Amino acid sequence: MKDLPRNALTGFAADLGGTKIAAARIENGMVIDRLLAPTDSAADPEAQIAAIRALLDRLGHSEGAPLGVAVAGRVDAAGAWHAVNRGTLPAILGFPLQQALARDLGAATCLNDAAAAAFAEGLYGAGSASDNFAYITVSTGVGGGLVIGNRLISSANGLAGHVGFVSSRFAGGPCGSGRMATVESIAGGRGIASVAAASGHEGIDARAVFNAALEGQGWADRIVATSASAVASLIGDLTAILGLDTVAMGGSIGLAPGYIDRTRAALSDEPDLFRPRLVLAELGHDAPLIGALAAHLRKEIP
Repeated sequence: MKDLPRNALTGFAADLGGTKIAAARIENGMVIDRLLAPTDSAADPEAQIAAIRALLDRLGHSEGAPLGVAVAGRVDAAGAWHAVNRGTLPAILGFPLQQALARDLGAATCLNDAAAAAFAEGLYGAGSASDNFAYITVSTGVGGGLVIGNRLISSANGLAGHVGFVSSRFAGGPCGSGRMATVESIAGGRGIASVAAASGHEGIDARAVFNAALEGQGWADRIVATSASAVASLIGDLTAILGLDTVAMGGSIGLAPGYIDRTRAALSDEPDLFRPRLVLAELGHDAPLIGALAAHLRKEIP
């Protein structure tokens, strides 16, 4: 996949998440103009596409210009878009996203947002020197992507890379995916808030829990430590399966001060063989945008 240098990336990209939509104009691999809008999480898929189009129009996108679109949720091999967490974009139920993008915006490539970020980090960021790389994002939920041999791992059902739905010995409650006791249910932002509520601290979000932990409040520190331990265990499990040599961490929680250090400390309990290099993601908010456009342009390379 090294046949697509970063400076070959010129076009447009959009990233639709649970809380915001970003759109960008990219030239020679760099985001040179970016627009943001809040996501209406309850909106139907046609309204979501209209919101993306409105931002792209303002950036000067014309129909048929190279375009990659990253979205929260599962995108299958037919280009259908599915919500996999009932708390995020609940109106997305197998919508034909690829067809709708082609109808409204011209040829475009769509994929999961964490997978897009993983692709960018694997090619041009924290995993560019890695043969077996994983990107894990810890934010509202826990997601990720796997780049093995410089190729993004994908599956016909679009589930590949949804690492947050792996079972965790640290968890016990339900996950928005429908599974029980997952990494996401204990380590993601919603999970952290749920654990806080169950311990008597209702009505606060993950940010408030982190602030309380920084203030030295023991109850909050334990919740954050458990989140980091669950992610460290996930890294060990993925390494056992895929032989990872590098893992990059992103997301609002993953990039929060001290979180990666907590995760490294928990990972130190694993045997050496199951401890890949753990680093911060390098491309920040640009990663899903760059990765989405790269995925589109890669398809055009013979």
